[in-house]
Amino acid sequence: MKSKCVDNIKNNLIKLIMVIAGSIIYGIGVNIFIIPHRFLSGGVAGVAIISQYLTSIPSGYFIIAINIPIFIMGFKFVDKSFGIYSFIGMMAMSSSLILTRGLSNMYYIQDPLISALCSGILTGIGAGIIFKCRASQGGTDIIAVLLKKKYGVSIGRINFAINAVIVSIGMIIGSLEIAMYTLISMYMYSVVVDKAIEGFDKEKILFIVTGDSDAVEDIIAHKLGRGVTYLYGEGAYTGQQKKVIYSIMNSRQAAEAKEFISDIDSHAVMSIMDASEVRGKGFKPAVF
Repeated sequence: MKSKCVDNIKNNLIKLIMVIAGSIIYGIGVNIFIIPHRFLSGGVAGVAIISQYLTSIPSGYFIIAINIPIFIMGFKFVDKSFGIYSFIGMMAMSSSLILTRGLSNMYYIQDPLISALCSGILTGIGAGIIFKCRASQGGTDIIAVLLKKKYGVSIGRINFAINAVIVSIGMIIGSLEIAMYTLISMYMYSVVVDKAIEGFDKEKILFIVTGDSDAVEDIIAHKLGRGVTYLYGEGAYTGQQKKVIYSIMNSRQAAEAKEFISDIDSHAVMSIMDASEVRGKGFKPAVF
């Protein structure tokens, strides 16, 4: 019992450090690459940055002010642990944006395209670390979760709609060039966040129709160490009963499976597709 308690404290401490570290990385990315070129950002951070451009007040203060009513409204509807660490993430990000505000005076990149790419990569890494810890930076993440629960609208669509509005505002207070650089930054951000959450080696789904299903099953199970499920089908033309092999594995294993199966049955039909999310025994637990 004592050992379990110590492990929980240790895990929570590591999680806290990672959330703070991710927030610092995010804040550095904003203040070095976004603010000097007057780019925008997504969600509440984007609204806060617009407010900073208009008032010269650091965006961190606006993030705190905007997030307070959101947390009051949504905290009781969101998982308690997620809510607590999201609040920590929001406060850490706000503090980071305030404390790192002067970094652009020490390090400045003149090329706006390079800055857009670097901002997306750095803020994506920071946010990805936070999401990986099953936390967030508050704001639109919590709004998206609440709207999904109530109306079934996907989180991606909600965030896209919010960011589209922010980019439109950016065109009004800035220019088309600023809006386009912002879109580049947002795209890089989304790519890096997805990679941070899902990893670079995404799972693949294999459907295999072969005349030697036992040999193929043996290869997948024993050489690749992956599970196999039989789906029973019937050829539309021949009326012949067939075993369709269904298996999930990573990209490296899928490449090996193709070679093994081709050696066993050169006429085997294989369909390979990306798995957007895999849960269950033998796979890493989903972040959300």
